[in-house]
Amino acid sequence: MEKSKITLFVFLLFSFWVSANAVYNINVVDYGAKTDGKTDSTKAFLTAWNLACSKTQSVKIYVPNGRYLLKQITFKGPCKNNVTSFQIDGTLVAPSYKVLGNAPNWILFYKVTGLSISGGTLDAQGASFWACRRSGKSCPPGARSLAFNFGTKITVKGLTSINSQIMHISINNCNNLLMQGLKIVAPDDSPNTDGIHIQLSTGVTITGASIKTGDDCVSIGPGTRNLWIEASNCGPGHGISIGSLGQDKLEQGVQNITVKNVVFTGSNNGLRIKTWARPSNGFVRGVLYQDIIMKNVVNPILIDQHYCPRNKGCPSQESGIKISQVTYRNIQGSSASQVAMKFDCSRTNPCTDIKLQTVKLTYQNTAAKSTCLNAKGASTGSVLPQSCL
Repeated sequence: MEKSKITLFVFLLFSFWVSANAVYNINVVDYGAKTDGKTDSTKAFLTAWNLACSKTQSVKIYVPNGRYLLKQITFKGPCKNNVTSFQIDGTLVAPSYKVLGNAPNWILFYKVTGLSISGGTLDAQGASFWACRRSGKSCPPGARSLAFNFGTKITVKGLTSINSQIMHISINNCNNLLMQGLKIVAPDDSPNTDGIHIQLSTGVTITGASIKTGDDCVSIGPGTRNLWIEASNCGPGHGISIGSLGQDKLEQGVQNITVKNVVFTGSNNGLRIKTWARPSNGFVRGVLYQDIIMKNVVNPILIDQHYCPRNKGCPSQESGIKISQVTYRNIQGSSASQVAMKFDCSRTNPCTDIKLQTVKLTYQNTAAKSTCLNAKGASTGSVLPQSCL
């Protein structure tokens, strides 16, 4: 082949490669989004998403500085590409809870694969909704700020969520999801504002999160497996909770949960497992809590298998959830109550293989206490308060 033909062939091949791998950029402002925080930008965001979803190449949707009012919005997949990213430099603002009505989610990603979200703030403006709840008036059920349903290979980095109506982030039926460097904030008296809720999902990783809210920092529901939480801060809030589980008789179990290098500050609970006092075929097993610091936490270590709000639907019953293989390793700090470790397990399904490995929890600079009911296990190393297992 002549040299000129070889050069042309190489050039055409390179041009094809560049074209195939180029990132298609979309700016939501170009499609009508307004930065004033008052003009409805929902249509502009949907137009940008539908365009991105139709492309076979990598796509970046850019949200510049400013405030963008969005009503309930669903970003639907599957898309033609599996490499779509949102770069958010601005703030997404929710409308009044009256506008959202009975919508279960404010922002929903549904059946999306290969999504990444970086930066940005979600402002759900939940104060008026909480006021409605406290007033005793008839209110909508409330909307989760951000939800991922049936998603795969999703990354969320550097996102801030403030003042969610109810839970901030919901992960449901997802696989391989990374949440890194998130900041979640709501008042400690805001009802049901869980930071991150996970259920029916596998391979979720949460690292570098700061969660200050009015309910669980992280709540772990049925069907959660291979969850990793590390290098995060919780408080105020209700701690990192597995459960509540066992509300339904037929329920998927929770397995392979790791919580490492987490600091709890002024939270109601630290490491909690909570199950309804009613029959269930569910289970919790393979849980590791390691290198945890408690700072004035009301219930640093708690297993509660007699959960029964308002004593309805379960009085005098025992939990069917089987809890086993739970390890507490290097847990240190202070308890705001004298009972720093409480294992309140089911009479019909006792907790088994509970391990305490180097624990030091104090109460007002004095010895704390531990209590056990239907709990079996062992302790190694120095354990304070003295183990009741």
